[in-house]
Amino acid sequence: MSQQPVLLPYADPAFVADPFPLFRRLREDGPVRRAVIAGGLDAWLVTRYADGLAALSDPRLSSDARDASDPRLVAQLPAFERESLMSNMLRSDPPDHTRLRRLVSKAFTARRVAGLRPRIQEITDRLLDAVVPAGRAELVADFALPLPVTVISELLGVPVDDRYDFQRWTDAMLVRGERMPDPVVVDAAWRHMRAYLTEHLESKRARPGDDLLSALISAHDQEERLSHDELVAMTFLLLVAGYVTTVNLIGGGIAALLAHPDQLALLRDRPRLLPDAVEEFLRYDGPVSPGIARFAREDVEIGGVTIPRGATVLVASAIADRDPARFHDPDRLDITRRDNGHLAFGHGIHYCLGAPLARLEGQIAIGTVLRRLPDLALAVPPAELEWRPGGLRGPARLPVTFTPAGGTADRPAPCASPGVEPPA
Repeated sequence: MSQQPVLLPYADPAFVADPFPLFRRLREDGPVRRAVIAGGLDAWLVTRYADGLAALSDPRLSSDARDASDPRLVAQLPAFERESLMSNMLRSDPPDHTRLRRLVSKAFTARRVAGLRPRIQEITDRLLDAVVPAGRAELVADFALPLPVTVISELLGVPVDDRYDFQRWTDAMLVRGERMPDPVVVDAAWRHMRAYLTEHLESKRARPGDDLLSALISAHDQEERLSHDELVAMTFLLLVAGYVTTVNLIGGGIAALLAHPDQLALLRDRPRLLPDAVEEFLRYDGPVSPGIARFAREDVEIGGVTIPRGATVLVASAIADRDPARFHDPDRLDITRRDNGHLAFGHGIHYCLGAPLARLEGQIAIGTVLRRLPDLALAVPPAELEWRPGGLRGPARLPVTFTPAGGTADRPAPCASPGVEPPA
């Protein structure tokens, strides 16, 4: 292509707050567009839905960054990403990916996720108990963040006293924007995280419990188990995927409703629409932006454009999920939308394994907020909302007001969870 690469200006707060006008122009420019991403690297954006759907299932597009021709790509990766390239399910391809996913699926079952509903509801209500008397809250710090942190920590058997540390380390490692994060800070956080996970894994191996990590350690397939490096990489992936994207789903979903009072009122009146509403939040302004990275193993033609071998390809789900060729009136939030086959969780063999848990947490969290916080409104003008820069999208803070209520009187009795203390 003769076009000059377009810069995605993640250092510009105006773009971070609302990237969709630029995204729309990129999609209208053509099905594939070269762009400059973090670290000054070139990438090829796939901007249209049909092409993105096909690309995510194309075996010629690898998930392994070592297939990239630009040596700066791997060199600029933080240590935790370089070290986990061969053992991280998210960054591997068949046959390694097939084996890893099969083993993890034995532990991370639909039944295990469904069984979390009562506990997620209990944690949700306890967090809201702390804010309902005040009539105001910062719903990211007070609610959207601690809910999934508590859920994934309990799922992996992480003690309460250790949760602040792993949250702090994760935040340091996942800083993204127009510039790469400070490698010294990131690598220090990874060393602490890896040491902690190694110690935690050894503790679980010696004293297994009824948690996902113990199940992962014991998972086997034809006498083959997850190696230590694979367990560390998988535990880290579950910690990150288990809370970071869910924080953004909850915060972003509530922010979307506050920006669309008609949809908020409709969802209050018809709570049975919650599953459809969560899918629409994921499509309309999902937790990953602009999209999902792949690397061309060979020359690949997408949308009539030849992408050279070794190129970085970004399947831009945030752009494709507003493609008018796939979605009617795509720039409108519509919680009654049907056939919402968005790409927020990916597609194909790398479809997000944690999607059912994220959906469950999103439905419970947002539904309970609407039920328990009447007259919910932003406490600041919409233009003053601060959004997270980089590839993980969501509000950094969400200050709200609502009509105060009398603590626990407005909620049902919590579901029992024997032997588990409520979050601090």
